[in-house]
Amino acid sequence: MDSDALQLVKKFYESAGILSKTYCLEVFHDDIQLEWYSSKGHLFLEHADLLALSKDLKHSYFDLRAQIHDIMSANDKVMIRYTYYVRTFENTEEEIVLATFFAVWEIKDGKLYKGTQMSQLPN
Repeated sequence: MDSDALQLVKKFYESAGILSKTYCLEVFHDDIQLEWYSSKGHLFLEHADLLALSKDLKHSYFDLRAQIHDIMSANDKVMIRYTYYVRTFENTEEEIVLATFFAVWEIKDGKLYKGTQMSQLPN
């Protein structure tokens, strides 16, 4: 399970899967939950919220890329530390740091099930 779970999370971030509703529906468990400690405060997102976030990101950015710094798995959990880089529609040539994230995902039935995430905006 460790390798499958790690590959699921790695592929989701490397492929910018959050931008594709179809892909999100494939990898999100029906009961997915994400607890997010963000610059906007503490957020609790469920399936519909995450699909709305996917749509918002797709409409906000021309491109999104994750640089994975660390990833490891144990049992049914995967820890990942990554930075999202984006290019806006207004300036498609310049890539900027969106934020750096640390997340732990629990995998259930081969899908993203419960996540806890922290993010830090660039200085």
